[in-house]
Amino acid sequence: MRKNYCLVCGRPLTKNEIGLTRKLIDDMAGKFYCMSCLAGYLDVTEDELRAKIEDFKQEGCKLFS
Repeated sequence: MRKNYCLVCGRPLTKNEIGLTRKLIDDMAGKFYCMSCLAGYLDVTEDELRAKIEDFKQEGCKLFS
């Protein structure tokens, strides 16, 4: 499996971080953000993003583990 890295800081990404970038920014994204950089980009907190991931999981979204 190919490793993906944050577009901004270069940190290796989790499946949830990749899914969140796809869900919130572009479903065809080829470049992704880590949780911290995505929070900064969207001007929200990391806790708000984590809550959003849980919402998407409860909705049955397959982008999240």
